[in-house]
Amino acid sequence: MIEPLIKFFDRMEDRIRGNLSHYPITYAIIGGIGVVLFWRGVWHTADYVSLYFLSQADVVSTTDFGNIWDGLISLVIGSALLLPTGLFVSFFIGDNIIIAGLKREKKLAEKTEFEIETEKEELDDVRGIIRKMASDVEEIKSKLAGK
Repeated sequence: MIEPLIKFFDRMEDRIRGNLSHYPITYAIIGGIGVVLFWRGVWHTADYVSLYFLSQADVVSTTDFGNIWDGLISLVIGSALLLPTGLFVSFFIGDNIIIAGLKREKKLAEKTEFEIETEKEELDDVRGIIRKMASDVEEIKSKLAGK
């Protein structure tokens, strides 16, 4: 029962992430709003809970602690923006999500250790080829300069 639900949301996230990666400014605005709302929700909820449990109601604060829903709603809206765009995990783990979305690659969390090692070896091979090409270009330049 839970497995199809997880697959559905994972596919939805991949589609949204893939589409938004073509519009990086829009992606950044959605992500920025989501991050600010998420942390605002965490902050206000933590303040409310600490005041409630520690009975420090007489503390002067710039936040209205009359209602816990303020922080919880910000937390939910922020999470609702970050989760389907793939930025929730990206914000805490890394920033390669736009590149992976453009290449339609798996996210790093979905790759196996073997796939990561294979990719690393391929990158090392490409670096070696580039170094060889750079030395060949320098050799050609020096031969042309000698004529």
